[in-house]
Amino acid sequence: MNSVSPSAVQYIVSGGAHEDKPPPQSKRLIGHGSVTDDIKESSGELDEVDRLKAKFMSAWNNVKYGWAVKSKTAFNATSPLILMGQSYVFNTEDEVERFRQMFVSCVWLTYRREFPQLEGSALTTDCGWGCMLRSGQMLLAQGLMRHFMPPDWRWADCHPLSDVDFEVLRPSSPSRPAGMSLPSFTSSWSSPVAQRNPSSSSNEGQKPVPRQQPSVSRHPQVEAVHRKVVSWFGDQPSAPFGVHQLVELGKESGKKAGDWYGPSVVAHMLRKAVAKTKRELLNVAVYVAQDCTIYKEDVMQLCDSVESSCPGWKSVIILVPVRLGGDSLNPSYIECVKSILRLKCCIGIIGGKPKHSLFFIGFQDEQLVYLDPHYCQPVVDVTQGNFSLESFHCNSPRKMNFSRMDPSCTIGFYARTKNDFECLCSAVSDALSSSKEKYPIFTFVEGRGQNYGLEEHSGGPVDSTSHILPFNRQSRSKRRGSTDEFVLL
Repeated sequence: MNSVSPSAVQYIVSGGAHEDKPPPQSKRLIGHGSVTDDIKESSGELDEVDRLKAKFMSAWNNVKYGWAVKSKTAFNATSPLILMGQSYVFNTEDEVERFRQMFVSCVWLTYRREFPQLEGSALTTDCGWGCMLRSGQMLLAQGLMRHFMPPDWRWADCHPLSDVDFEVLRPSSPSRPAGMSLPSFTSSWSSPVAQRNPSSSSNEGQKPVPRQQPSVSRHPQVEAVHRKVVSWFGDQPSAPFGVHQLVELGKESGKKAGDWYGPSVVAHMLRKAVAKTKRELLNVAVYVAQDCTIYKEDVMQLCDSVESSCPGWKSVIILVPVRLGGDSLNPSYIECVKSILRLKCCIGIIGGKPKHSLFFIGFQDEQLVYLDPHYCQPVVDVTQGNFSLESFHCNSPRKMNFSRMDPSCTIGFYARTKNDFECLCSAVSDALSSSKEKYPIFTFVEGRGQNYGLEEHSGGPVDSTSHILPFNRQSRSKRRGSTDEFVLL
């Protein structure tokens, strides 16, 4: 399955529920069509009519979600673009190529159809309700790729960029060095991963974008790790971070297959999933902040492993559920979000726009750069050793204005070592100080947190006698607990 360009998604709001919520349990859309549970139980296979319905619904959803519309994303050639803590200025072909390698190397996880039936339901697709789960998967995948892959790793087979334009906002100043040409990539819906030469269209004489890759990306062992990490997010019951496993963990929070999940609940589900997968992730832990507060001693205790199988410091992925305003984003927090995305320790933000979950990985000027999970693709059998990786990487970057960002989100960070964690605390605290609001989005404090009676949702062991709550969080804790979803996007 080839990767294609994301676009805006439309929803139908009904009864106050998330618009993508599937029909009632008695008659839900599944991978092959819409059938009742009784029919599903009494028949080993669905009839041809249902299969045709499934194909029609899949095509309709992708049209509805804007994936069949050929639209370009314009990038400013003079303003820096921040992507995963790195800065790019598109004034040379080499810079465009550097950006391409970084963006396409990010793991992209989307809706899937025709996967094994989810336990307790007739669903064989998450299309229409699993977008926040997919965004959470992408956040965790970015952290794990940061942990397991070399720092300069780029996917050796990453595709040319599609549906983007670096010329629209190109300055016409004569001061631009002679001979400098900026590539303009056109839409390639029919074959987005074809190895096209960007200069083969109307731009005669334009030099092709260099395709050199870091040598480490071709190393067989490194690529095997890449494939292994992607397989952990496969749509199989055995995949530790797949939809099947996350839905099962969601039951502890009162969620079931077909429900919509908030960014805070997903953060806790990811923490539980990693904690449950000890065999392969002994040296990685996930900490979820309590009530917008990161308790440093809790993180230290979580990471300072004394297990004989993995002694020493564990690397940590820190997830911070926050709310950046009331019904809409408070503009005062925009500069703070930008400062956070500039940090190399930041691994992205799960949130989106109202009723539409996205994974934010950077920004340019007043627009966020994101990966969109709203595209329904056929399931990939990741148990096969040579499964295709193409549908797990996107080659069409997209942007949206900060003003459209929903205030409820979860911010992710990664620290490999104890020293990295200490540097993270300092760097993030400086970034938080850029907010124009009186109080920061979240805080770091010494000591350990209180679980408010919900130990399973804390980032680590809890000691109520050493609870420290920053003065500027006293009023907030009275209004909501550490497990609050904040709002259904």
